[in-house]
Amino acid sequence: MNKTLTLLFLLFLSLAAQAQNFNYGAITYDDYEFDRKKLDSNANAIVLKEFGTASIQRDDNTGSMELIFEHHVKIKIYNKEGFKEANIIIPTYKDDTREETISELKASTFNYIQNNFVETVMDKKAVFTENRSKYTRLTKFTLPNLKEGSIIEYSYKLRSPNMFNFKTWEFQSDIPKVVSEYLVYIPGIYNYNVSLRGFQKLTDQKVELSKECLRLSGTAIDCSKITYLMKDIPAFIEEDNMTAPSNFKSAIYFELSDVQSLNGSKTSYTKTWKDVDYELSTDKSLGAQMKRKDVFKDLIPVITKGSNDDLEKAKAIFNYIKKQIKWDNYYGKYAVDNIKKALENRSGNVADINLNLIAALSAANLDAEAVILSTRDNGTVNKLYPVISDFNYLVAKVNIGDKSYLLDATEPLLPFGLLPLRCINDQGRVINLKKPSYWIDLTASQKTVSSYILIGKMTPEGKILGTLTTHTLGYAAYNKRKDILRYNSVDEYVEKLDERLTRIKILEHSIINIDSVEHPLTEKYEVEFTVTDGSNTNQFYLSPFFINTISKNPFNLNERTYPVDLGAASDERIIINVTLPEKYQLIEKPKDMAIGLPNAGGKYILNTNLEDNTISMNQVLQFNNAIYQPEEYLFLKEFYSKIIQNQKTEFLLKKAN
Repeated sequence: MNKTLTLLFLLFLSLAAQAQNFNYGAITYDDYEFDRKKLDSNANAIVLKEFGTASIQRDDNTGSMELIFEHHVKIKIYNKEGFKEANIIIPTYKDDTREETISELKASTFNYIQNNFVETVMDKKAVFTENRSKYTRLTKFTLPNLKEGSIIEYSYKLRSPNMFNFKTWEFQSDIPKVVSEYLVYIPGIYNYNVSLRGFQKLTDQKVELSKECLRLSGTAIDCSKITYLMKDIPAFIEEDNMTAPSNFKSAIYFELSDVQSLNGSKTSYTKTWKDVDYELSTDKSLGAQMKRKDVFKDLIPVITKGSNDDLEKAKAIFNYIKKQIKWDNYYGKYAVDNIKKALENRSGNVADINLNLIAALSAANLDAEAVILSTRDNGTVNKLYPVISDFNYLVAKVNIGDKSYLLDATEPLLPFGLLPLRCINDQGRVINLKKPSYWIDLTASQKTVSSYILIGKMTPEGKILGTLTTHTLGYAAYNKRKDILRYNSVDEYVEKLDERLTRIKILEHSIINIDSVEHPLTEKYEVEFTVTDGSNTNQFYLSPFFINTISKNPFNLNERTYPVDLGAASDERIIINVTLPEKYQLIEKPKDMAIGLPNAGGKYILNTNLEDNTISMNQVLQFNNAIYQPEEYLFLKEFYSKIIQNQKTEFLLKKAN
């Protein structure tokens, strides 16, 4: 190769390595014919190309700094199930003084008709906005003229006053991507902590110097020009039993550490916990409210009357707050106004209620602290340095003797010491008014326990009459109590339950401890169900798996790259004893099983038998861990598969001669 050709070749390689946007509307036959088998043969749609860029610029009109973000994507739709990818939602921030705006939005659908690509441009009238919450506005639109095989393309520019998180870029979404590229320009005066989350790794990353990318007060500032590239990205498939998808999707996150001014001074945004402790303990909507013992000074003797020890006092105060203040369904770590007002109005957000609880516990001379946390749907918090915006919830912690109890008084149906499942998410930060803050594990204090006992008799006509007794504890009891109280009466609940149980008819019922949440919830039903139609009582099939049948495997992926998070360990037991009207022989029966998960993670035991004219089944299903790691996923999948396969078999009974 001669020198000129070599230089041209090297120049070509250099240019090819540069991050660059792709031309809008330049649809090719290769795009149309892209074989999804290269990534995922089951994909309903695939991102062919995705490019984003973000930079910090000065707004000439206001003189303030703003973030400029541009996003451009091209997607191939393979079938009608993929049409949902044409429903686009862009969230933006808005408060009383600042807002993010979207401009230069364009969207088109391309269909291949008679050897040509025909573009259908989206009408601007198809774009509308929705105020999702006080601070979130959604821009929504749907691409037009969709067909199987369509290619859709859209792009937009977003201007934001929020520089703290720069702009997160999600490489992974619910469909596969051929290529996803993100180019950022970060001025030298801005220092960001950058992290890549998720299982997928970058294909390439390139850092260059971009000279004089920003000018402030006549001073030219250089930028770091950083390109992040990822190729052949699998879809992120959400399954049950997981916390926020954002914890596990592959994405680039930015958090502002500090900003240097032109005079050399530095403003730090990454604080120490010592800084945060002072900030929160002196905050008028958090620390100041924890100190409001005066609100409960005269009430405490009445609330705790008859309590013999500190634990009984704490329980009495907890029950009082649960009854006095109704949750308005809003999260928060700060009181909206003050705890006295929430108590008087008998309504408030999470912080209003639990700061009242902390103040009341403190007024009773109990050792109470606040715990700020991030709920399961909000993601995990940064442990390297404090980011207060990561936290969206506040609960109470009371220390009695050598034990500590985490309390949330927003849920009247939860017992003392058991947090709502939404709070069981990694760790929270304990805020003490006199000591440094510290981390605490957020775990369920009780197992989820269920037991079902059916004692019955089979009539000569082929019906089973009996008593079904169920006991539930923990989250199982909470969910049932919640379900029962959705109805106007217990009778109405049982009536609806009877409608749902297609094989079982409820004749009588009694339910105990609906309001006594510290005790197991007990349900007792007199039931009837038909085994045979009576035409052939000499030989018939009977399935014992009619209580909580496992018919579908909750784990269907070939690989799961994020944990299975059940929230709490669980224990379910089912006992069935049915006396037959005559002597029968057991011709076939479900296979007795005793299988376990590795490292004593759980077990399934099944024993069935026919003895002295009584057919019986004993079943135990235990999960000893709240969380199972990705490498344990296939064991869980196989565990369920074996149970499901065995539950397809039935008893075959034949009348004895």
